[in-house]
Amino acid sequence: MKFSRSVLKEYTLSKIPGNQARGIMSGKPKLHYFNGRGRMEPIRWLLAAAGVEFEESYLEKKEDLTKLQKDGSLLFQQVPMVEIDGMKLVQTRAICNYIATKYNLYGKDVKERALIDMYVEGMFDLNELLMKYGYLPAEKKAEHFADMVDKAENRYFPAFEKVLKDHGKDFLVGNQLSKADVQLLEIILMAEECKPDTLAKFPLLQRFKARISNIPTIKKFLQPGSQRKPLIREEEVPKVIKIFY
Repeated sequence: MKFSRSVLKEYTLSKIPGNQARGIMSGKPKLHYFNGRGRMEPIRWLLAAAGVEFEESYLEKKEDLTKLQKDGSLLFQQVPMVEIDGMKLVQTRAICNYIATKYNLYGKDVKERALIDMYVEGMFDLNELLMKYGYLPAEKKAEHFADMVDKAENRYFPAFEKVLKDHGKDFLVGNQLSKADVQLLEIILMAEECKPDTLAKFPLLQRFKARISNIPTIKKFLQPGSQRKPLIREEEVPKVIKIFY
């Protein structure tokens, strides 16, 4: 039996003490961000949905971010940053697009990709509102909450309910899982953390949630102990702010 040079090289590297722990054998993506959701969470979701194991390097203090900035790892001086396939990728959407393309979560043709992009852009708009809520001071939360719920239940969720009705399939685009499905589920669960009955008027989205949550890789990611991050707690906000500001 013959082995390619790359396979032999990987086998040799795996025998060097410490290499497996550093991820040299596995070639796992390495995610650089703080230990929380933020703009890295959609990336974690996509990797998990694709069944890809990944490592994380957490920013614990301002100096950790400064080090990445000074060593040239961050093209625009900001995270999230993902080391994958010999690249150091930044910008959440660019990273998500690369993962979706690589793992067949980006539709079968240019038209499906256009629909996926359109849906995901809307999801990111809602995601910004949901993500911001946890970082607001107490006196601003009520007003933001009302606006967030209004946009979720009267703009975004009705749109995706209609997409599911018009498309008539199990998925938002085509007949297979795409990054749009993964990221819509992520946002639905985030919205339900803020308002548990937010899907009360949307039966198709309720069924969509149950269906996508039961996909094996996603089901695993939703279990306790996974790399999915919890909702930020109020006492954690100052530490995160100190890292970035």
